[in-house]
Amino acid sequence: MVIKNIFAGLTVGIIALPLSMALSIAIGVPPQNGLYTAIIAGIVAAVFGSSKINISGPTAAFVVILIPIVQEFGLQGLLLCGLMSGVILLLMGLFKLGNLIELIPYPVTVGFTTGIAVVIATFQIKDFFGLQIEHFTGHFHEKVHTLFSSFSTFQINEFVVGATTLFILIVWTKTKSKIPAALIALSVVTFFAFIANAYWGQNISTIASTFAYEIGAIKGNGIPPIPLQFTLPWAELSLEDINLDLFYKLLPHSVAIAILGALESLLCAVISDGMTGNRTNPNKELIGQGLANIAVPFFGGIPATAAIARSVANVKSGGSSKLSSVVHSLFILASIVLFAPYLSYLPMASLSALLLMVAWNMSEIKHFKNILQVAPKHDVYVLLTCFSLTVLLDMQIAVGVGMGLASILFIKRTIELYSIELLNTPQRETLHPNVPEDMAIYDINGPMFFGAAQSALRTLIDSKENIHVVILNMENVPMIDMTGLVAFKSIVDNFKAKDKKLIICGLKPRFIQKFKKVGIEFDNINLKQASNVTSAIDLVTP
Repeated sequence: MVIKNIFAGLTVGIIALPLSMALSIAIGVPPQNGLYTAIIAGIVAAVFGSSKINISGPTAAFVVILIPIVQEFGLQGLLLCGLMSGVILLLMGLFKLGNLIELIPYPVTVGFTTGIAVVIATFQIKDFFGLQIEHFTGHFHEKVHTLFSSFSTFQINEFVVGATTLFILIVWTKTKSKIPAALIALSVVTFFAFIANAYWGQNISTIASTFAYEIGAIKGNGIPPIPLQFTLPWAELSLEDINLDLFYKLLPHSVAIAILGALESLLCAVISDGMTGNRTNPNKELIGQGLANIAVPFFGGIPATAAIARSVANVKSGGSSKLSSVVHSLFILASIVLFAPYLSYLPMASLSALLLMVAWNMSEIKHFKNILQVAPKHDVYVLLTCFSLTVLLDMQIAVGVGMGLASILFIKRTIELYSIELLNTPQRETLHPNVPEDMAIYDINGPMFFGAAQSALRTLIDSKENIHVVILNMENVPMIDMTGLVAFKSIVDNFKAKDKKLIICGLKPRFIQKFKKVGIEFDNINLKQASNVTSAIDLVTP
């Protein structure tokens, strides 16, 4: 068992190593920050979280939401955002909000993930084709315009590197080999890119030619070959910069990161539980993710969450305990210390090809098309709204609107479960042989909250003038909120004003106490109570 988990950890580590660098580069920060994230999050989230097999680290889902943070606040702002999102995730777990996250409708999550995939794939075009773009900023449509206007700088050698990497990734994946496709593709292409640069005079962009580092007195290009270093996330900010204004600016971003991280982690837990038969505690998992995101910024790491692809690879490689996640982190740490100079030879076009593959795998194209074809129209509207906002505007806006749409959709469908039905003559006669003509019997089913309460209010107040007695059967009402209670108070007052009698039957004891608190008292004249409909009819029949 231990050997299997060690092997699974090494396998996932091989996958996570280049992917962590690629995701870090994708958001605009040096590759080592992604590696530091995988190391710390992989250990902390595994130790303190609930899932035995989830692998945490930087994920593609975060790319869209982190890019604008880096562009506006820089790396230090991103680290502070990650720290704040960790605190929010921790509070979500402590207040047991994990179960609520699971209520997010499927069209919302598919809209997010497909939109994120489109944005990630679009942003990889620059390095995949070797385009020379000095300032690759702005909204999605502005970046697309910049890409099209820069195709005159297309470099064939970069494209060949990217296309070859993508080809090997696709072909090797189809072989079903246990050796990760990324290891084969990146190793082969990096070797030939090194030869082309060193001996054939090519100028293929690599990590070493793109990134430089300066840590104390140590300077160099590529990835610094030193282990983790503890640093304060706000170390490079002046005291004047650290104020409430900065906190207010970062808070919306932090909330969006926390919500998206919670969604991704719990979705990953659901998938991995389905593969292994385990049962993840969602609240404990959020606590683990919160602690991981609190710890990561102190080592220069970016926000992290459980990664679905890496977790699935962990299961398929034989991972069954938290040991595999720890081994995966230690492998990445050892790779930094021992192989940093060699990792720096990785071509930028190859990393962009790797992210194109990731974008395709997370795009959920089949599910997206299936929802468009077979889902109810409201689900389709929600899907297209979340997708469009994610792509065209901002992930922060998309998360807020998506959560709002999820709530509205939930409320709408809950209201649809509610019904107030007037029993017809045959139904009335089956309940009691002597039902007066001036009596109306209503059967209420479902929760009475604000949407349903207004429907009940209109139905009862609009009852015909020749009706003098109304019986409400509330045996199948599981819940009444404050709006429902106020609506009932209006009904009672209206009936008293018209000198009509109202009999409520099947009312649960806890509802009687709520009625009293809002001033509804059973007086046995206008407002009576009965145990069931038959007893209610007996109260007014000779």
